[in-house]
Amino acid sequence: MEEDVGISGLAVHVPPYRIDLKDWCEWTGSPWDKTSAVVGHSFRMRGPHQSVYTMAATAAIRLFEQYDIDPQRVGFLGLGTESSTDNSAGAVIIKGMLDEGLKARGLPPISRHCEVPEVKHACLGGIYALKHGLRYLALEEDDRCAIVVSADIAEYARGSSGEPTQGAGAVAMLLERDPKLLSIDLKSIGSASAYRAVDFRKPVLRNIIRGKLNCHFQDLPVFNGKYSTTCYLDEILHALNEMLRRMKVSPVEYYRSLGAAFMHRPYHKMPLSSFAMSYLFGLANDGVSSRRKLEAYCRQANLDSEAVLVEMRSTPDVLQLVRDRNIDEDVYPLSIALLKKFRTSKVFKKLISSKLSLGAEPMKDVGNVYCAALPAWIAAGLEEAAEQQLDLSGRNILAVGYGSGDAAEAMPMMLVDGWEDAARRIGFQKALESYQTLTRSQYESLHDVGDAKGLTDLEDGFIIDSIGESSNPNFSDEGIEYYRFIR
Repeated sequence: MEEDVGISGLAVHVPPYRIDLKDWCEWTGSPWDKTSAVVGHSFRMRGPHQSVYTMAATAAIRLFEQYDIDPQRVGFLGLGTESSTDNSAGAVIIKGMLDEGLKARGLPPISRHCEVPEVKHACLGGIYALKHGLRYLALEEDDRCAIVVSADIAEYARGSSGEPTQGAGAVAMLLERDPKLLSIDLKSIGSASAYRAVDFRKPVLRNIIRGKLNCHFQDLPVFNGKYSTTCYLDEILHALNEMLRRMKVSPVEYYRSLGAAFMHRPYHKMPLSSFAMSYLFGLANDGVSSRRKLEAYCRQANLDSEAVLVEMRSTPDVLQLVRDRNIDEDVYPLSIALLKKFRTSKVFKKLISSKLSLGAEPMKDVGNVYCAALPAWIAAGLEEAAEQQLDLSGRNILAVGYGSGDAAEAMPMMLVDGWEDAARRIGFQKALESYQTLTRSQYESLHDVGDAKGLTDLEDGFIIDSIGESSNPNFSDEGIEYYRFIR
């Protein structure tokens, strides 16, 4: 018998150090209207005693508390991140912190018989870790659960186009058989991947050259914004097409059946464009009546519908743009032109933006948290749905993850009966309540050197207590972080 596996709970942690993007626009001379519409309202930054491991452990300890998890049932603890700073150990670092935190609360440690993998693939690492955890449960015979933590630190050079899209945070997910929140159709997940060369990379060599390998390690990326957008749109189209093929459903009927959709969001506007493109491409591959709708949209945009159909059914070689040193070229120019017109239609507002509306506003105050971006949006959206008492039991939920480089995963989900109780325990809004809005000098100092005057202390969770400095034959711990649990 096929096991029903999925998500039973989520918990969120973001650092308290907040950058108001309206303030940032004044500091940098950037247009606030455009920034707020495209990016959001604010973002968070890691503090001087925080790392991706401390944020992940803090989110996970909250998960234990909010869902009363028996630590001895945990047989899988996975970490998805692109911000790890130890090239040997991974999730076992988090396990060590959690064991100390659980002990401080009078609880037993996590089971010794627990897998502790770390998964990396840009912003998709957390979703890959989620798939691994679900597969573990589907094969596990004992009464076990799994915990997956998506955590990241997004940092960009000051003055770069990516600067307003920074962020930091972690989301922990409780996975179970007979899930209490979301059932995931594991066998119908659509996968896609293709090498893109210069989309978004973090070569260690670059950071060595730039002199950033020090106590304040900044893993600043190499990225090309317009090309990255092209890669994002193209790969998500392929993942969704594969998911729909595996599900054997009509694209348009499936999109209309959705109670909500969540996608990887490097910034606010990107998922809206991608989901709308996916819908238009679905019309092109969904029978005569759907193609007629597409033709009507083409006429409104003064586009040749046959040429649009040919383009939508093509398979452009996106990597060729790099070979030709022409990365700003659109591989779907007619479809992009159609999208711009379609965004002004009533159908877009009713069918596209409405599906992506749950949790969209609070996410504007999180920033880009890479691997944690999609899980955070799911957490925000489901908490909001429960608060609004929306009747979504049994409704289809779509989650689409993406990682630059590039790869995508389209995951069909469904809200189970009684999901509201688990959703009300998420605590997304509560996680955002405690913050300190930084001044310009505090922001620049924290960004550039990793510390700033006048920062408030963390109220709870895990911090870096010290960093080892010994390097001798008898004892060596140079560069190794030691942690402390505060409450």
